[in-house]
Amino acid sequence: MKRQVSISLALLPILALIAAGAASISVWKAGMFIPLVIGIIVTVFVGVISGYKWNELQDMMVSGVAKALPAIFILLVIGMIVGSWISSGVIPTMIYYGLTLIHPSFFVPAVAVVTGIVAITLGSSFTSIATIGLAFMVIGQGMGFSPGLIAGAVISGAFFGDKLSPLSDTTNIAPAMAETDLFSHVRHMLWDTIPAFTIAVALYALIGTRSVQGSVDTKNIDMILNGIQHTFIIHPLLLLLPALTILLMIKKLPALPTLLLVGMIGGIISIVVQGESITSMVTTMTSGFHTESGVKAVDSLLNGGGLVSMLNTIGLLTIATSLGGLLEGTQIFQALVGPIVARIKTPSSLIATTIASTFLVGFASGAQFLTIILPTRTFVQTYKDMNIDTKNLSRCVEASGTVGITLVPWGVPAVFAANMLGVSAEQFIPYIFFAFLVPLINIIFGITGWTIVRKEYPARTIQKQQNAVSGGLVHE
Repeated sequence: MKRQVSISLALLPILALIAAGAASISVWKAGMFIPLVIGIIVTVFVGVISGYKWNELQDMMVSGVAKALPAIFILLVIGMIVGSWISSGVIPTMIYYGLTLIHPSFFVPAVAVVTGIVAITLGSSFTSIATIGLAFMVIGQGMGFSPGLIAGAVISGAFFGDKLSPLSDTTNIAPAMAETDLFSHVRHMLWDTIPAFTIAVALYALIGTRSVQGSVDTKNIDMILNGIQHTFIIHPLLLLLPALTILLMIKKLPALPTLLLVGMIGGIISIVVQGESITSMVTTMTSGFHTESGVKAVDSLLNGGGLVSMLNTIGLLTIATSLGGLLEGTQIFQALVGPIVARIKTPSSLIATTIASTFLVGFASGAQFLTIILPTRTFVQTYKDMNIDTKNLSRCVEASGTVGITLVPWGVPAVFAANMLGVSAEQFIPYIFFAFLVPLINIIFGITGWTIVRKEYPARTIQKQQNAVSGGLVHE
């Protein structure tokens, strides 16, 4: 006999996850795999106490992972794209021309813009921070800028690019969990991302012009530019491939075949323009691009990609969605937020509650994937019941879960950035203007109704998913 999970029992998995996550981040230095597994174990324990059988709990985990399968397929293709686009010279060309934007009179805003360009092309905020971001820290501090200011600009740019890049893992996970498509999700995010980043860059320009105390030492940048030039053929025509990708996205073509197409074109360019062999290209798309340019920064920036590079992310995603399926199926998370959800009557309160709940999970767990998955699965039915397109939901959870989590000092992104850039989270968080602005703009959209897209969901779909939630298993 199944019984409703009490709030005290519902708190157990969350508290276990918080404790294990804090230990893993601060003591074990082992990432979020084991904390998520511990969360699954405690959730299963609570489920058994509440009357669920093992087969039912296992079905919930399978259901959770099944929702992420479209994102998993896309992530595998993205690994191939990154490998082929690096080998073809497309990504090196974008980075090369981006770095030429650096100028003493607008150094700080240029840091945000160039880091954003790199993050969009690589689909990774962490890689951008660890490579080009680190170079900007050295240059910026040499000019007399505050380390916190430069780090804030780097992180703003990195997560701007990560948020909009179709190659990003979080950008794929959010729409998959919200039951919308990738390109609709990316297009809808332009409404909050572009204004927020524009304002952030303007603030960096304002502060930067008042803070500069020296001249730019471009030695590190010149070294990277020379290393790229000696390793690849750099030409503006290579930028036509990302332009084609944007065009296909605007045309609303399906994401998976579109990404497969541009990945294959990248492979052909690699063979024709860069002189790679077919064998080398296949190896690159499988295991990633590898070169020894003689410039450490270039090798760190461009050695990577390949299908295999995505397996760690996919493993983490699989465990996180298993936990999400359990928390959804047993209605544990619903027991915690249900009373709040029941009081939601307007789009503005729904948007505000979504953002607040996402921040709550972020501050509780510090785990980016879980911060996206849990609120999305909790609120997706409410959006459908109110006939609000779920791409509004995916945009909100990206605002707070992908970007806003950088404001959590003990969160994985902030800890990574602090360790990599050599600046404490307390120093750079006040300068991550982008992370403050994106959630705020979404709240304003919720209040005004501007950009909040409506959509009629069939009653049979709504009823089927209500039954699925109450039964703990979704049958598509």
